[in-house]
Amino acid sequence: MPDGAEQVTVRVVARIAEIPAPEWDACAGAENPFLGHAFLDALEESGSATRQSGWLPQHLAVDDAAGRLLGAAPLYLKSHSYGEYIFDHGWAAAYERAGGSYYPKLLSAVPFTPVTGPRLLVRPGAPEGTVEALIAAMIEVARQHEVSSLHVNFPAKPDLDRLAGAGFLQRTGRQFHWENAGYRSFDDFLASLTSRKRKSIKKERREAVADGTVVHTLTGAEIETRHWDAFFRVYRATGSRKWGSPYLTRSFFDLIGRRMAEKIVLVMAERQGKFVAGALNFIGADTLYGRNWGCLGHERFLHFEACYYRAIEFAIARGLKRVEAGAQGEHKIQRGYLPTPTWSAHWIPDPSFRRAIEDFLRRERLAIRREIEELNDYSPFRHEDEEQE
Repeated sequence: MPDGAEQVTVRVVARIAEIPAPEWDACAGAENPFLGHAFLDALEESGSATRQSGWLPQHLAVDDAAGRLLGAAPLYLKSHSYGEYIFDHGWAAAYERAGGSYYPKLLSAVPFTPVTGPRLLVRPGAPEGTVEALIAAMIEVARQHEVSSLHVNFPAKPDLDRLAGAGFLQRTGRQFHWENAGYRSFDDFLASLTSRKRKSIKKERREAVADGTVVHTLTGAEIETRHWDAFFRVYRATGSRKWGSPYLTRSFFDLIGRRMAEKIVLVMAERQGKFVAGALNFIGADTLYGRNWGCLGHERFLHFEACYYRAIEFAIARGLKRVEAGAQGEHKIQRGYLPTPTWSAHWIPDPSFRRAIEDFLRRERLAIRREIEELNDYSPFRHEDEEQE
């Protein structure tokens, strides 16, 4: 803390449950549902993010002299790089070829959640220097554990800038987001697209339900245990096909269903009385976040309907500004989701390793910038000089 500033105490917390929910949430705010105590505690209580799964909590808490929480940061000691969506497996392999041990590493992020948001959580009105105390504490924990590296994934831009000022390297990535241009309805959105793309989306929506499939958009008390049972089945089926073992446990969905149902939108597809697919979304202050998709078989058009089009419809109806549809997926462009930069920050204590990573990131940033420019050329939206048909 700066000279003359209020003295604070920084502690490492082994479980977020040790911090009262109102105190944590006073620092996290209500903008992003994934930073709330309810979501993070559900990950730990359900066994989804624990030491056993390779996510050992090391959360930071900054208290004033009276014991009031001034700031916090979600932090984990990781024994692998799965469930992060910022891919550093190549870094790990290179470091280990050079004789080092990349794992464990330290990570500030929301487990299994590639969503941009604050990582340095500070209570409004906290004294100057609280953010710096959090960053210094992160680095100190990294040194105490003698880890190869400390990573902060998907930080909001203000946090990224503060981390860069503390010597963290900046990495740029990209996702695909849909922006609400004041649309009054889904048809209003369609009218903003080129004729060919408009017809294509209409066809996909028809095909998705042509076999009698019924799609339900559920939120709050509408979501029942039977829906969570069905969603977990399709989530597990898809996760097993993709990476062998789904990250989230069944009890996780029960916990979030009880604690934050009003922030959840669950899209379920039913065919002949059986749920065959589903998409899980979370509601933020101005954004709908698409998180998990699952299906029992190949459901191409149903995937587009449940994950993208129903999300757009919900966002328009609620007056939300955007839909963030998760990581990867160039196919999202043709459905109105355009490339948007994301970031991560990396503290590398080994000078030689840091130089190698810094050189890689410099080249990667240029490539990502060019890629975003090129992808924007495939935008499905009409130009102002094009007539609407």
